[in-house]
Amino acid sequence: MRPRPPINGRGIFSGTGLLITALAATLVALLVPLWSYADRQDPASASVLSARTVTTPYGPMSDQDRDFVTKVRLAGLWELPAGELAQRKGTTPAVRTAGRHLVDGHTSLDAHVRTVATQLGVALPNEPNAQQRQWLATLEAAQGQDFDRRFAELLRLAHGRVFSLVAQVRAGTQNSLVRDLADDANTTVLDHIKVLEATGYVDFAALAKDLAAPASPVPTPPEVEPGAAVPVAPSPGETYSLPPAASGPPPATSGP
Repeated sequence: MRPRPPINGRGIFSGTGLLITALAATLVALLVPLWSYADRQDPASASVLSARTVTTPYGPMSDQDRDFVTKVRLAGLWELPAGELAQRKGTTPAVRTAGRHLVDGHTSLDAHVRTVATQLGVALPNEPNAQQRQWLATLEAAQGQDFDRRFAELLRLAHGRVFSLVAQVRAGTQNSLVRDLADDANTTVLDHIKVLEATGYVDFAALAKDLAAPASPVPTPPEVEPGAAVPVAPSPGETYSLPPAASGPPPATSGP
C-alpha cells in the first residue's frame, strides 16, 4: 500500500487548532476586562468605603446613618411649627389633633436626635431647608378649609417620604444608636401618618403620584456642632388642649 501524502494545514492551522485558538482568544477577551476592572475598582471601592464609614463605640456609622440623623432633625425643624399652625388655624377637631401630635412627637424626637448626634459627633442644621420654609409659608398664608387641606397633604407627603427612609435605615444600619433612633422615628412617623389621614383631607391618588416621583434634591442648611443645636420645642406661652373629640372614642348611641 502506498503511503498517503502529508496533508497540508496540519498543526495550529488545522481545524482542531483553529478551534482551540478561537476558544483561547475568547477566554482571554472575557478575562482581561475583569482583571482590568478589578485592578481599577477594588482599591477605589475600598477607599470610598473607608472615607464614608467611621468606627464609633456604638458600631460603624455610614453616610446613610449620618444623612438619616440630619433628616430627622430637619423634619422637626418645620413639622413642629406646622403642628402649631394646625392647632391655631385648623377648622376641625381632627386637624387640631393632628397638629398636637406633631408638636408632641417632634418635641420628643428632636431631644432624642440631638442626644444621638452629640454621641456620634454629627453636625446638625438649625433651620429648615428652602423647600420646608416654602411649605411653612404656604401654610401661614392659607386660611379656613384650604389650610386644613394643604396641611394634611403637605405633611402626609413629607411623612410618607421619611417613613420609607426610616425602614431602609433600620434594616441596614450597624450602629446601635441609629437603630434606636430609627425605632423611635418609626413609631412617631406612623402615628403622624395615621392622625393626618384621619383628617379626611388626604388625596391618596395624588399622594401616590407624588411619592412615585423622584424628590428634587434640596441643599441642607448650614450645620453646627451637635452641642450647639437649638432644641425644637413648642413656642413659649402657647399651650393647647386637645379638642374633646380626641379625648376618647365617641359615646355609644342606643338604637331606636
